[in-house]
Amino acid sequence: MGAIANDDFFDSLPVFTDFEGVADADNYRPLPNDWILAVADIVGSTGAIEAGRYKAVNMAGASVISALLNALGRHNYPFVFGGDGALVAIPASAAVQAREALASVQAWVREDLQLTLRAALVPMSEIKAQGLDVRVARFSASPEVFYAMFTGGGSSWAEAQMKAGKYAIAAGPSGSRPDLTGLSCRWNPIVARNGEILSIIAIPGDAGATAAFQQLVADIVAIAAEQNRGAHPLPADGPPIAFNTSGVETEARATAPRGQRLLRKLAILGQIALTVTMDRLGLHWGKFDPKQYKRDVARNSDFRKFDDGLKMTIDIDPARLQRIEALLEKASKAGIARFGLHRQDSALMTCLVPTPLSRNHMHFIDGASGGYAMAASNLKAKLS
Repeated sequence: MGAIANDDFFDSLPVFTDFEGVADADNYRPLPNDWILAVADIVGSTGAIEAGRYKAVNMAGASVISALLNALGRHNYPFVFGGDGALVAIPASAAVQAREALASVQAWVREDLQLTLRAALVPMSEIKAQGLDVRVARFSASPEVFYAMFTGGGSSWAEAQMKAGKYAIAAGPSGSRPDLTGLSCRWNPIVARNGEILSIIAIPGDAGATAAFQQLVADIVAIAAEQNRGAHPLPADGPPIAFNTSGVETEARATAPRGQRLLRKLAILGQIALTVTMDRLGLHWGKFDPKQYKRDVARNSDFRKFDDGLKMTIDIDPARLQRIEALLEKASKAGIARFGLHRQDSALMTCLVPTPLSRNHMHFIDGASGGYAMAASNLKAKLS
């Protein structure tokens, strides 16, 4: 595979637009053999969330994606946001830049968020040697935004190796700063409208991703699809724009060095105030239309994904929640799947917005009281 085709691997994949396609093996293609998985997560994320630091945990997880994509100068590499961590697939030719970006983001998370981020670069050759694979699909959340789905067992193995201390990337020196341009968390928590915000993690049982597991995924997605807009946590017109200052400090830490943060905070507050005013008065500023931007936020969000298992954060009513939980319990008893759930009353959004004037901004959804990290903890507790 040539260098250009290699870099453009994700853009070359066939696109599916119905999320049910995550259960269709024909939508997936193998990651090139000379690629690398960059994986990272927060150590002790459960404790940090229990201490009320879920915004910081989500920001740290999203910062991995932001730092890597900005360092590599491209936004078309496959990635997945996991709440308290992330995975990005990159060509081997980008390994040096990726290593530097991961080292810098670890130092930034330690010093500015007071959290510990561990990271690793795992070669596909090592994954293949285990008899595993990484297969990627390209899901269109909207005409402007595509999210990667992963299967094959390789990404889970890479994460396990990272947690075991292998392929580790050392944190950079004090004062190291990654490029986190576009990373923000300006939205208020999104309160459930249908019942509860449910974060789901469902992974294959010992037999792997069998036809029975694929059917389970399809059945869960089908139940969620009965709810308005597939149980999307955001309304179709997008979240309300409000004068919210809770994420300003974290965003300023992400996008400005220490001596310039006051000015950055003032700039962020000014942008928020201007956007709120424009939205309420129905005004535009050049190409920027706040109401269109909110609709794009809803369409571009990643409230459901597949990463060697189904992950969803959905707004679901009690009857459908009960049906989903019953399906998962039955599959668990049959050895088809293992699962963890976490219920909360609202969802949280962390964003990558290269420029508000373009429509390809991306928005990562998680539960507002721990979401995926707490669902993973629930899953781990069941296994032990």
